Amino acid sequence: MIPDLRDVAEGAVLVEYPQASEEEANLASVALARSLSARAPAGFLDAVPGARTVLVVFDPRLLSRAGLRGLLVHAGGASVSARVHPIPVCYDGPDLADLAHRAGMASEEFARRHAAGDYRVAFLGFAPGFPYLTGLAPELASPRLATPRTRVPAGSVGIGGPYTGIYPEETPGGWRLIGRAPVRLFDAAADPPALLLPGDRVRFEPIPRAEFERPGAARVPASASPLFRVATP
Repeated sequence: MIPDLRDVAEGAVLVEYPQASEEEANLASVALARSLSARAPAGFLDAVPGARTVLVVFDPRLLSRAGLRGLLVHAGGASVSARVHPIPVCYDGPDLADLAHRAGMASEEFARRHAAGDYRVAFLGFAPGFPYLTGLAPELASPRLATPRTRVPAGSVGIGGPYTGIYPEETPGGWRLIGRAPVRLFDAAADPPALLLPGDRVRFEPIPRAEFERPGAARVPASASPLFRVATP
């Protein structure tokens, strides 16, 4: 799959896959970012995957655009890691009952189907460490709220269109909230600061409210060595 390059600034290009499906483009983007970051050729600074693109930042004094294109062609076939993170979730979100009703099922069934999904981190965005997860069952998808909430608690599990995700910190947000996860997804002092990286897999594990609320319940799943660093604001 030969990508297209679009200049966005001096020393920054956007790698695009216009002929690929969104799933294919995202897999290629994550694989390319991983490959470039692992090799770190002279002049390469960063690679940030998006839904179907990669922003590549480089030093034009050390790496020409022609040289970068050559790297992209040879790096495109890298595979994506399958690290799996178990994430406990208490399914008691304020939008769960409404979403279940719209989908024509009980809240418990909606939660069961959500937890049964096979999710992959497509990219990080919106807030540092916020994972956009693909793999949501089509019947569970839902538009974002027309008016975002001014405060969404850290750890909230939500649905936004075809994605599901987890809020790393308290922040405004418009995703439909279906549960809470007692995990820490972002730590500025950690290396890397984000627990979940593009290409990682996520498995949700339902827990009762009593377990979520017990003292010391917050925990961070074990994580393997990082595949590549993801730039965050």
